[in-house]
Amino acid sequence: MKTSRSIAFSLFTVLFSTMITALFSSSADAAMTTRDENISAQLAQLEASVPGRLGVYLIDPIHNDSYSYKGDERFPFCSTGKVLVVAKLLHDSQTNPLTMNIAMTIQQNDLTNYNPITGQNVGKRMTVSTLSQAALQYSDNTAMNLLLRQAGGIGAINAFARTLGDRLFLLTRNEPSLNTSLPGDERDTSTPYAMAHTLQKLTLGNGLEKDKRDLLTQWMKGNTTGNASIKAGVPTNWTVADKTGSGDYGTTNDVAVMWTEKHNPIILVVYFTQFQQDALPRKDVLAKAANIVTSYIH
Repeated sequence: MKTSRSIAFSLFTVLFSTMITALFSSSADAAMTTRDENISAQLAQLEASVPGRLGVYLIDPIHNDSYSYKGDERFPFCSTGKVLVVAKLLHDSQTNPLTMNIAMTIQQNDLTNYNPITGQNVGKRMTVSTLSQAALQYSDNTAMNLLLRQAGGIGAINAFARTLGDRLFLLTRNEPSLNTSLPGDERDTSTPYAMAHTLQKLTLGNGLEKDKRDLLTQWMKGNTTGNASIKAGVPTNWTVADKTGSGDYGTTNDVAVMWTEKHNPIILVVYFTQFQQDALPRKDVLAKAANIVTSYIH
């Protein structure tokens, strides 16, 4: 039987442990709040200097951490939406292995405003796989439209996003119309928060089977359009797999899954749009925002 002294000692031990835990927890929370305030202040200053509207969302899965700057506001996603279209086809190939080998003949009337790969293949056949690479690595708009058709159309892409728990991704048009980026227009928009969590599921989670997930990531690592965007703002020894996007009103976007020098994964979405229809794209803003946010990680 415990004596009153031993009971008292036990109660003191529990109370002391609780106080220590609370103390360290409070210190960690305070440090986190200070960090977030510092990041937000720097991003607000960057946003005011452009001017424009900036949205950022970061996920650090290893440390169960995240950061948001206007992460719940809608932004035009432009060509970053190509990730969802390719992912939908990769998902289809899990039940129909021939999906990625389906070939389509590129017709002259298929061409849109930007066709760096398909424009060289008019009259030739390209597979879903090669079109996916063209869409992700060169942002080829004709490839996007052909893939969108093969994936079942706009409604099928939105439905696929919903299966991933993303209720905010809203594709309504194809290329190049989806890039009008009109202020206040919810067509072809999402939020940094929603896109970051969707990208996490597709590249690090269970949104795709491992071999399809690895293929999507491999294609994004080969992106040729992102060197001046997020990639320019993070350490050179990080591995970056990204997809950029741009549109009217100087809309300039990038979504990325990255691995630090410790091989820890990071998800980062940076969306930026401006107030004049003919404003020039600002990849430097994306790089600066990425540098501000990730400087608290590496």
